[in-house]
Amino acid sequence: MQQIFVTGISTDVGKTIASAIFTEALEADYWKPVQAGDLENSDSHKVADLISNSRTVIHKNSYALTQPMSPHAAAEIDGIHIDTSKIVEPDTKNHLIIEGAGGLLVPLNDSDTILDIVMPNYKVVVVSRHYLGSINHSLLTINWLKQKGYDVSVLFSGVSNPHTEQIILHKTGVSLIGRIDEEANFDKAVIKKYADKFKHILETL
Repeated sequence: MQQIFVTGISTDVGKTIASAIFTEALEADYWKPVQAGDLENSDSHKVADLISNSRTVIHKNSYALTQPMSPHAAAEIDGIHIDTSKIVEPDTKNHLIIEGAGGLLVPLNDSDTILDIVMPNYKVVVVSRHYLGSINHSLLTINWLKQKGYDVSVLFSGVSNPHTEQIILHKTGVSLIGRIDEEANFDKAVIKKYADKFKHILETL
């Protein structure tokens, strides 16, 4: 069974859309360990609304924080301490898509970051979106993961920028999942379209 951790080079690069597509493609379970803010319309809610299959189970957040900010700061405002030992992968016999919060080194507390909850056996997909500085952010994220020994792939989202994408692939040597274009709207049909497109490559990661 595949366990795929979805991270991004920054915030708002398309992690949740990618997670919904992967969840639909594999009819996988979905888990967002740490949700910060937007609890009434969380990433778990969004994924549930975007998938079409009936097999997926959306697992409960380990931590659901009220403020839309870095988890360590949001937890402090909520008067709690994020203990990574309490972030326990849900028990499932199905594939599992795990969505991170923000980027890889977003702090969870004074000592731990998102990277500390990425288990060694997880396949990691880095979502990269073109903006000024995105090459640097992509290379830092991907190469850090590679140095730590993870199996890493990249997914591009948004408007195509061949120069940016080619240099990221050339300098990292990681495999490419594909691209999610800038769609007018992401609904069940669009998610299903990409799910069908990426299904084979996800199965063979």
